[in-house]
Amino acid sequence: MSRRLLLALLAGLFGLQLFALSRAPALWLPGAVIVSLDRPGAVTLDAAQLGAVGAGGTRLVIGRGVDGAWRLGAAGPARPLLRRGGADERLGSIDAATLRRFSIGSVTFDSDAVSSETVSSESVSSETAGTETAGVRPDGGGAPAGTLAFTDGRAHWRFDGATLYRDGRAQPPCPEAPWSAHAVSLWNRVAPQALTIARALVFGGNLHCGNRIGVPGVDGGGAQVARRGKALALTAGSAAVLANGTSLRDDERTLDGVQALTLGRTRYGVALDDGRLTLAPAGRVALHAVPETTLSPHVAWQWRRRALWQGGAAAWVLATAAALAVLAVLAVARPVHEGVQRRGNILGPLAGARRHSLLAAAGRGLHCPAAALVLAAGCAALALQRGGDPPPAACSLLLAAGAMGTWLLQPGRVPGATAAALLLAGAGLLSQLNMGLAGMDTGWLRHHGKTAALLAIGSGAIALWRRYPPAASQRRIEWLLAGAAGGALLLLAAQVLWGDETGVFDMQPVEAAKLVLTLLAAHCLALRMGWRADHRAQPGHAARWLRLIAPVLLFFALLGCALVQVDDYSPLILLLLWAGAMAFAYALAARRWVAAGVLGCVALAAVAGVATLRTGGPDHVPASFYGDRFQVWLEPARHPHTGRQVQQGAAAIAAGGWLGADGLLGLASLGQAGGGVMALPAVQDDFAPSFLLHRHGLLAALLLWCAQAALVAGLVQAAVRRGRAGAAARGFRQAWLLRLQAFTLCGGAAFVAGHLLLSWGTNLAILPVMGQPMSFLSAGGSHLLFFLLPLLSAVAGPPQE
Repeated sequence: MSRRLLLALLAGLFGLQLFALSRAPALWLPGAVIVSLDRPGAVTLDAAQLGAVGAGGTRLVIGRGVDGAWRLGAAGPARPLLRRGGADERLGSIDAATLRRFSIGSVTFDSDAVSSETVSSESVSSETAGTETAGVRPDGGGAPAGTLAFTDGRAHWRFDGATLYRDGRAQPPCPEAPWSAHAVSLWNRVAPQALTIARALVFGGNLHCGNRIGVPGVDGGGAQVARRGKALALTAGSAAVLANGTSLRDDERTLDGVQALTLGRTRYGVALDDGRLTLAPAGRVALHAVPETTLSPHVAWQWRRRALWQGGAAAWVLATAAALAVLAVLAVARPVHEGVQRRGNILGPLAGARRHSLLAAAGRGLHCPAAALVLAAGCAALALQRGGDPPPAACSLLLAAGAMGTWLLQPGRVPGATAAALLLAGAGLLSQLNMGLAGMDTGWLRHHGKTAALLAIGSGAIALWRRYPPAASQRRIEWLLAGAAGGALLLLAAQVLWGDETGVFDMQPVEAAKLVLTLLAAHCLALRMGWRADHRAQPGHAARWLRLIAPVLLFFALLGCALVQVDDYSPLILLLLWAGAMAFAYALAARRWVAAGVLGCVALAAVAGVATLRTGGPDHVPASFYGDRFQVWLEPARHPHTGRQVQQGAAAIAAGGWLGADGLLGLASLGQAGGGVMALPAVQDDFAPSFLLHRHGLLAALLLWCAQAALVAGLVQAAVRRGRAGAAARGFRQAWLLRLQAFTLCGGAAFVAGHLLLSWGTNLAILPVMGQPMSFLSAGGSHLLFFLLPLLSAVAGPPQE
């Protein structure tokens, strides 16, 4: 694409973001919530009076005793979390090691939780392991450290944070549990306790199964026991819970020494000054159209206006410096660089290696500071956001502009895939900013800020890497790939052990594992393409085949992690699409037309199977975990609860029509409140396309589809060019490196196309709901940083020497 045309389109997208910021109405939030109690008493505050988000139905009782001490109690579904002395305390919970007797509903349990100083499980004889260690031992002993043993008089129970044992035997999984739960249950039985996957013990319901104990008259989730660090804690839910004679529902804690309080998704700084308690909300705070609200006489708010332009001085300085540096390179350094290159042909002695070294040094001197500033600004913005003081939206917008500029620093035409990706990133930032301004709490803007920060981090790091590339010998690259595969496996294991389907350590290791899997498979296929016809007669034939199947381990690890952590089949479909595309690319490159034809027929059969299933009725789908997903997809009206998300998405899309809900492609609604579409579950992730279709209409979605098709086509085109160059290369190393890039781009295109297919299929009811975010449009930071940006760096070719 022409550089001028691309710059014009990007300028238009960023201009729309500035327009949205300028039209955003003034909204207000509490800068501080002040509770004044000059004499002993108490005041009750609900979530609205605290500006809390995600804590509906919860009330805090803040009181002051005759001794002047402040105390906090809570009632409702959300239990506040106190931060005191570097440790967290949750109201309504108790350390299981202190339990002796507890009651849930009408059932009473006698317990014996023993700390690490008690007798270990190895000291218990095999004759008593099935009974005495599962319940309360007559001699006063107990279970191993980190376990809870108890009895209700009819059965002896033991829970180790992962598996529940009844009379010494693990309970079978519940009937409705997916098969992945069966696999987790089996693993927890055979693995050492340090490697087990944490699963909570839930009380309630009518059935003893899995990690559930049925309690008459108590709904599922009435109470639970779960790991908290290395210990277990009993937490009250909807049921009345008595622990050691004390009601957990009426749990109160003193506020002395408390530094912070978290309620729902809002975090408060806590300050005590004699008769005044000051709560400073941060993170996600509710917004108000006018600075007025109904409060108790003892409560006052200090109002402040939502900041879209002001604040974050350090972030502004770094973002401005980065943007100016990139602009200077684009406006001055790159044209001078191109002019010197053109005149170098007539400079005689300067042509050749000497001129190349001078130009390379000049390029490093001009480009590297700009890239380093972009990287530093991105890191600072992300750190500020993680610390609860995010930069204003205008600062994030400037930072994103500087990050995109780093991809335009290289002379020459911009590759088609890079141009399409930059346009998609600009459209995604516009949608996320529009969504952030439409939400009625400050947390909605964090998606736009995080995407801008991660875009800056990835773009700056890739620009620096391309200027100072490591030595690219085959042996070194193989060792790097082996290390990356090992790191990916460790991160996947960490997610299984300590994370959930949202990730671990605030990241999604699955995205990095997909990139490593693609690189490993591309490396192996590139090696296989370089074998000679007589490779079977060459020594080390078995060892070479062992190198070819190396990605299989990572493939199955990635598949197993996805199936264990995610309760849907989208990872399976995504990996099958990737595997089929890689096999098809290899068949074409190796000129195995029969294999390519078979794979094409399989793909057509899969499409025909989905179409046939779509025309069938839900009565033919067997009842199961995944069967319910298909029934909801085929006829959501028959499942009003589970089909609500599908129906809400369809209603939002229908309201958008061709030109958006405002009839002007969303231009009139930029920066304005979102209304009912913001209540759509996962609207920032899985259902972000539904928000786009509602706000901007089907015509805008068609333009987005064209850009997405251009991205996939650009990746495939770059792969074909690398493949042809590799086939024509004379040296083995050059041919291997070009084929490595070709297969990497093929695998990356398959993953991107799979994400787009599943996301559009979910939102348009072409496929069952499978929970896959859309590339660039959804707020998927790990997908952008660990997969999309490194894939785009491969489009531009090898790093510059």
